Amino acid sequence: MTSLLNWTLDTIRKEDSSFSWMEECRYDWVPVVQDAVSKILEGQTILILTDDSRGWFAKYVASKMNNLGNERPFIPLYTLKSMFPNLDRMKSTQELDLLEDMLSISYPAGYFIWYIGSAESSYTKFTFRSDENFLWIIDGDVPNSFYIRNGGLSLDIRLIQLFKLFNKTIDASLFGEIKLQ
Repeated sequence: MTSLLNWTLDTIRKEDSSFSWMEECRYDWVPVVQDAVSKILEGQTILILTDDSRGWFAKYVASKMNNLGNERPFIPLYTLKSMFPNLDRMKSTQELDLLEDMLSISYPAGYFIWYIGSAESSYTKFTFRSDENFLWIIDGDVPNSFYIRNGGLSLDIRLIQLFKLFNKTIDASLFGEIKLQ
């Protein structure tokens, strides 16, 4: 069994050269992915949330994560905006507390939010409340997150590349190819 860091490097190098940008980012990638995959293995639910300009990506992930062609168990993943369309109108701490209470009741095995977007989005008021969330932050420096620079190779392409790497990491961990600790 190989370490997640070494496996990640090998996996990046097997891709085409357009993914080479990720080699230098892997040290920031591994800790947040390791935490997220560990939660998935514990049976926690993923609630995906994006800023408004990346709503397409939430739909993409939701359609690909549990594709019937994947040869693995289904992963509990839902888009938070589809479950709770009024999320963008929630402003007060009390409203956000009520939402967290509802989610805790709905997902007794636990849940975490996978947020992809700008640190300036109104949704971050909710997603930054917990250090347990899986954050892909675009052009923002946030502790315990994976930073994605908006520039160079198309951001959309990089998001898809990162999702594919994350999905492969889930497979490798489920089938005992890597050790997460």
